[in-house]
Amino acid sequence: MTTDTSSIILLVLLSAIPALIIGGAMYLLTQKYLERDYRKRVLDIRLKNSETILPIRLQAYERIILFLERITPSNLLLRVSPSGLTAVDFQAQLLQEIRAEYTHNLSQQLYMSEAAWQQVKKAKEDVVSMINQNYQNLADKNRGTELAKRVLENVLHTEVDPTAHAIQFLKRELHEIF
Repeated sequence: MTTDTSSIILLVLLSAIPALIIGGAMYLLTQKYLERDYRKRVLDIRLKNSETILPIRLQAYERIILFLERITPSNLLLRVSPSGLTAVDFQAQLLQEIRAEYTHNLSQQLYMSEAAWQQVKKAKEDVVSMINQNYQNLADKNRGTELAKRVLENVLHTEVDPTAHAIQFLKRELHEIF
């Protein structure tokens, strides 16, 4: 009985091995097909998303570059007139203008890299700091035109535009994306 039982077990094992090999191969092929199909679906979704997101991202970069151009000291001083204002009132008006522009564009950070947004924030802070420092160094705080003159002289003498670095960073990042 042992010989019959052992030969039956051996016969069952010999017939089961090819079935297991075929079953395993089918499982692997099915897994590879499903993985490839999943990757294709993910790629299709990303492509559709990029078609939607790409124009929004471009618009965000455009708006932020426009923001930086608007708060560039020379452009800001052309838009906000110091005539008839004291230096303290003019300083407050300049800072209010920068805050309003910044707040208006705050949501654009969603579409930008963290490094790019940090550059934008630093540029804004540098402009604010430049205005505040020039105000502190004013001898005649009765005239806003004196503050405007001081800020422009500072930009011309140092040849440093506090927004230029951020604008260049954004342009480089855009060129990398596209």
